[in-house]
Amino acid sequence: MGIKTGHHGRTPRKSARNPLRWINGLAVLRAYQARWLVHDFIAGLSVSAVLVPAGMAYAEAAGLPAVNGLYASFAAMLAYALFGPSRFLVIGPDSALVALIVASIVPLSHGDAHRALVAAGALAVLAGAICIVVGLLKLGFVTELLSLPVRYGFLNGIILTIIVGQTPKLLGFKGKGESFFEQVNDLIDGLSAAKVNLTSFGIGIGALALILLCKRFWPRLPAVLIAVGLASAIVKAMDLATRAGVATVGSIPRGLPSIELPLMPLDQWWQLAGAAAAIALVSFTDVVVLSRTYEVRNKETVDRNQECVALGLSNIAAGLFQGFAVSASGSRTPVAEAAGAKTQLTGVIAALVVALLLVLAPHALTSTPQSSLAAVVIAACLGMLEVRGVIRLYRLRKSEFVQALVCFVGVTVLGVVNGIALALALTVLSFLWRAWRPYDAVLGRIDGRKGYHDVSRHPEARRVPGLVLFRWDAPLFFANAEIFREHVLGAIEASGETVHWMVIAAEPVTDIDLTAAEVLERLHDELAEKGITLCFAELKGPVKDNLKRYGVLRKIGEERLFPTIGEAVSGYLATHDVEWRDWEDA
Repeated sequence: MGIKTGHHGRTPRKSARNPLRWINGLAVLRAYQARWLVHDFIAGLSVSAVLVPAGMAYAEAAGLPAVNGLYASFAAMLAYALFGPSRFLVIGPDSALVALIVASIVPLSHGDAHRALVAAGALAVLAGAICIVVGLLKLGFVTELLSLPVRYGFLNGIILTIIVGQTPKLLGFKGKGESFFEQVNDLIDGLSAAKVNLTSFGIGIGALALILLCKRFWPRLPAVLIAVGLASAIVKAMDLATRAGVATVGSIPRGLPSIELPLMPLDQWWQLAGAAAAIALVSFTDVVVLSRTYEVRNKETVDRNQECVALGLSNIAAGLFQGFAVSASGSRTPVAEAAGAKTQLTGVIAALVVALLLVLAPHALTSTPQSSLAAVVIAACLGMLEVRGVIRLYRLRKSEFVQALVCFVGVTVLGVVNGIALALALTVLSFLWRAWRPYDAVLGRIDGRKGYHDVSRHPEARRVPGLVLFRWDAPLFFANAEIFREHVLGAIEASGETVHWMVIAAEPVTDIDLTAAEVLERLHDELAEKGITLCFAELKGPVKDNLKRYGVLRKIGEERLFPTIGEAVSGYLATHDVEWRDWEDA
């Protein structure tokens, strides 16, 4: 393909006509430099040190056997290394998806472990297929549907749900609740019934404290590996599983996962569709956020749609190899970068380490206490919890704080999937509200200052007698057209004088639909009856073309369209006997 790679390991963007443009791993391989191998190898080992305990922990949190977290990690990393455009991102099980997976598979499994695995695999395949379709249709902009307050709200709601669900395991007993309130009830019942295993709790809280301390004071240390490894060593050395009833992972099957098609009735696939769409949206949003971060930091450009396709293929691979839905990891990706990763080979090395562990030493994982895995999940959730951002919303923009709060309550009360649907609905409603009730202003001239300014903000601004300059700061469409008409008429009435021209300063108006066009025609007729001429200034070309197609310009007259506000004012002064010093020089 003749791809050249720069000094920092970046590969240039490939031609859109290249049929192999989606297989980024081939481009990296053909341009690979031997001096990168040591860096990728060390980074791969570092990532695997975090990946193994974290993958097991997220699988347990999702209600699946710990080994399936390793299966998902192995398959997803290999798929992303082959198709992923970013050389830093680490794809694997992620805490942000745990609650979505649980909420989706539990109603279909009915307590059967095999059904849960099949449902989890189907969910990953379906989410992956959605990501691929979005990428191929170049719809990567859908991630912009999640505004910052909405993202804060649903992530904080998911985090609280996961923490409450993992707390019984940290305390040494098992909770069975599905919804947030059921989980809270299980936790209270367990505490009141003295189900707490103090040994398990001691191990779990110790692991949690160690992880948090390492992240705070020694961030370069593999805190998760140290905490889980130390906990496992203590359990094994003291035989605490037998002597103290500490729940452990138990036996891990030897060998690599085989491909298993998640076969389910069609109606169950439909049941998973909403959750799969939510997972696709959340995971792709995470990928885009991380990808943008590393783009800026490393001065490289990544195609969002290719990223979406690679994420989809990674999810499908995880689902087919007995895993579950995956995403970009905000905790493991920095490990790869800090360890000096140069290319996607880092993911291949990490996947090979997982494979060797499954083939050669699966027994090394059997003594891992479940309370330490719960600690891993809780620590990850605490790291994701967004408090400062919500406080900032409260201080700077109360309306967006309310959005975040509603999304947070929606996730905890309605459930994760319904909560995300509510978050999306709020995003759309927020946009519609701003477009429905946009800002508008009557403009005037300030002595000594160029341009035309809002008279409500600048009372000293002068206005031309008989002329109203009205600015509308939004597209004109079905929802706000009548409001526009009312505000125009209100501006004329508020002028307190006889008005001859109404000039719409239309530079902010990016579109006019048919409903708004009909309102404009009616407004033109109303103003004409009062002897007022309707004019437009700074109307954008595409908007002008629309008005021509609608036939509105035939009624208004193209001579009433002015390229600038200044020319509109000059046109008015040329046809009316008005004394107005220096206005033409604006």
